Amino acid sequence: MLRSYQNLDDRELNNCKQPEVFKKLLFGFCIFHAIIQERRKFGPIGWNVGYDFTNEDLNVCKRQLKLFLDEYDHVPYKVINYLGAEINYGGRVTNDKDKTLISEIIQTYIRPEALADNYAYSVSGIYYSPPADDQSSYIRYIEALPLNVQPEAFGMHDNADITNAQNETRELLENV
Repeated sequence: MLRSYQNLDDRELNNCKQPEVFKKLLFGFCIFHAIIQERRKFGPIGWNVGYDFTNEDLNVCKRQLKLFLDEYDHVPYKVINYLGAEINYGGRVTNDKDKTLISEIIQTYIRPEALADNYAYSVSGIYYSPPADDQSSYIRYIEALPLNVQPEAFGMHDNADITNAQNETRELLENV
């Protein structure tokens, strides 16, 4: 997420007919991008197949979001979610269960409620939609997030960390 926001500037964040909505939903796409990438560390609990999502997937979503917000007065959430989950990212997703999962995950981040300040993306409320502001405020928010992300951020039970630790240990011992 930090890299995504370091590659943005305030001009780009405000270069939209609906800059507040754009900033909020772009943040939603950035956290969605980070979440679906990091789910890989949980192995088959995260994804049935390990997918290589790229920054270009996020960039396409960003451009489409701006296009729709410049074109329409309302936010076409269904279309934006479909394009993001099924086309942009979903083009890489081959497993039918993973296709359903990615469609569900995106709806946590790209929805009308996400336009409210402090809309919680996670149960604990640690991960939330910050106020639409400038690039530096987003970077400060991201830098303040915990370095060790708990499974609840991914919509998983705490036991997923145990499985992840066991898998990492097994892999380390196999390599030794």
